[in-house]
Amino acid sequence: MENSPMRQQIASMRQSLFDEEILDNHYLQLEQLEDRDNPNFAEEVMTLYCRDSTKIIASLHQILVGANKIRNEVNLMREYVKEENIEKTKSAFQELQIQHDILRAKIEPYFQLLRQVGPIETAQRPK
Repeated sequence: MENSPMRQQIASMRQSLFDEEILDNHYLQLEQLEDRDNPNFAEEVMTLYCRDSTKIIASLHQILVGANKIRNEVNLMREYVKEENIEKTKSAFQELQIQHDILRAKIEPYFQLLRQVGPIETAQRPK
């Protein structure tokens, strides 16, 4: 194997990824699975991971926004209850139900994706 400047740069970049804890022993295991039939196995797995995790992060962002809307509606409803305003309390409760339905509709696909790509111990359906 030639020790060219490019190979030295690659080795330095790889070491930097480990030093910065971007990669860990799991990546080493992926590299060990590479062979002549599949020399780019680690790259393929990391590409799939990045693609799938991007979808999960986008879904999580939507879920957090939805959860925030529910929290806001609960707080608003609590204020109306303190004011003893029945009509506004009912209206806030209806909006709470709508936001809850929206959250469920967005969180279920997130968990489906998570079960598909996550490690077996974290990819189980919540009980």
